[in-house]
Amino acid sequence: MTFADPPAHDAEPYDVAVIGAGVVGCAVARELSIRGARAVLIEARNDVGDATSKANTAILHTGFDAKPGTLESRLVARGYTLLSEYAVRAGIPVEVPGALLIAWDQEQLDELPVLAARAEANGYHRTRPIGADELYAREPHLGPGALGALEVPDEGIICPWTTSLAFATEAVRHGAVLRLDSPVTAVTVGDNVTVVETATGPVATRIVINAAGLGSDLVHAMFGLDGFTITPRRGELIVFDKLARPLVSHVLLPVPTKMGKGVLVAPTVYGNVMLGPTSENLDDRTATGSSEDGLAFLQHHGRRIMPDLLAEEATTIYAGLRAASEHDDYQIGVYPQLRYACAGGIRSTGLTSSLAIAEYLAEAITDVLGLPLKPMAHPEADPHPPHMPNIGEATVRPYADAARIAANPEYGEIVCFCERTTLGEIRDAMRSDVPPRTVEGLRRRTRATMGRCQGFFCGATIRQLLDAPDPSTAAAPTTRHNEGAK
Repeated sequence: MTFADPPAHDAEPYDVAVIGAGVVGCAVARELSIRGARAVLIEARNDVGDATSKANTAILHTGFDAKPGTLESRLVARGYTLLSEYAVRAGIPVEVPGALLIAWDQEQLDELPVLAARAEANGYHRTRPIGADELYAREPHLGPGALGALEVPDEGIICPWTTSLAFATEAVRHGAVLRLDSPVTAVTVGDNVTVVETATGPVATRIVINAAGLGSDLVHAMFGLDGFTITPRRGELIVFDKLARPLVSHVLLPVPTKMGKGVLVAPTVYGNVMLGPTSENLDDRTATGSSEDGLAFLQHHGRRIMPDLLAEEATTIYAGLRAASEHDDYQIGVYPQLRYACAGGIRSTGLTSSLAIAEYLAEAITDVLGLPLKPMAHPEADPHPPHMPNIGEATVRPYADAARIAANPEYGEIVCFCERTTLGEIRDAMRSDVPPRTVEGLRRRTRATMGRCQGFFCGATIRQLLDAPDPSTAAAPTTRHNEGAK
C-alpha cells in the first residue's frame, strides 16, 4: 500500500469500488447502487459468481447451528429472511424441503438437545426432536442404524448461480460498472481518493470494499493490514442423476464438527441429488480439482447415509474452495483512516447472509465513512428486482410453457436435451445485462451442458451460439421442436 497522493484522473472517482464479484460482492454492489452510490464492481475472473459462489452446497441456512452471539449468526438469520423474500420476487429458484440433523450414535444423539438449545439462542424456535421410527417413515431410504434426528423445518435449497447473477444484474441496471478479468495488483491511498490498480487499468474511488473471498486477506494486506489469513478449504461433491431425486425428501445433515457442517445428502433445485462436501485445508487457492481420496471419502459416507443413492448414476463431480480463516466468525470491519471496509472469512453461509452483509456494510460506511446513501426502498415498491430466467424444477420451465412457445417458437426449440434448455433461453442469456463469456457461464445461466452427457450432444451448438457476434442472427441449431409442450 502507498499513502502518497494518487495521480490525477480525468474521470470523476467512483464513490465505492467493490473488489470481488462473488455473491457477497454482487450483493454489496447492488445495495450501494440502488441507494445512489456510483459503484464499480471489480472481479479477477471472467464472470460474476465464478469462484466459491458457484461451487457450494446451495443451502439456504436458517442459522440454527451458528455460534450464538457472533456476527455470522446475526447476519445469517437476517440474510435468510432477506434472501427468501428476494428470491420469490426475483424468480430465483428456491425450495424449502426442511432438514433432518441425523444422529448415528449415542454421542451424536446426546448432542441434538445442545443444538436445539443453540438454535433457541440464535432466535430459531422451530426445531423438533424425532425418533428413529418417524425418521425412517419420512426417509425410508436412509441407511440402517440412525437413532433419531433434529428436525429443522425451514432449511432450504436455492440456486447459487442465479442469486449472484440477479444481484449483479440489478447493480448494473442501477448504474454500477462491472469490470471483469481485472485482478487487483496494488492499492494507493491518497488524502481523498484511492487508486486500485488492476490488470485492465487503474480505478479511482473514494471508498474501497473488500469482498474478494479467497483473496480477501491479500487485498487486506495491500492496505497495510493483517488480522486474518485465508486458508482454502476444499469441498468435493458428487451430483447424482435426476432419477435419484425420489430417494430424498429432506436435506439430510450430519452433526457438525469444527471442520464444518460435514457430509450431507440434499436435493437440488435442478432436480438432482447431491452428496458432500469433503473438508480439506489446502495451500493452493486454485486447487478445485477432485481427488481420488475425496471421492472415496464421499462414497464411504454415502453408503452409511443412503446406500441406495450409491447405486444411482452420477452426473458429475465438482469441488469448490471455501474461504476459511483462523477465526470462528466473519472478518468484517471498517477502517475510517483508509476509507476502507472488509468482508473477509465469509464461509459457506455467505450465500444466505449475502444481502444482510450488504445491508450491514452500507450502514457502516454511511455511519463511519460518511458516504451519503438513500434509504433502501420498501421491497414491494420501487426498485423492483430483475425477474431472472427460471432454471429450477419447482415451477414451469420454458420448454413446457405452451403459451410462451406460442408467443416465441424458440422456447420450443430444445438445444440441450439432457436439461431441456431451449434456443430462446440461450439467446435471452446472450442478450442479458450480464451476458456469459464462456460455455461455463452460459451453463450457469441456462443449465445447458450440465446434464447426463455433459455437453457431448449439444456442446458444438452451444459454442456456435456463444461465438456468434449477434445472438439474434445466429443460425438456429438443428433441434426437434418440443411437441409435448403444445
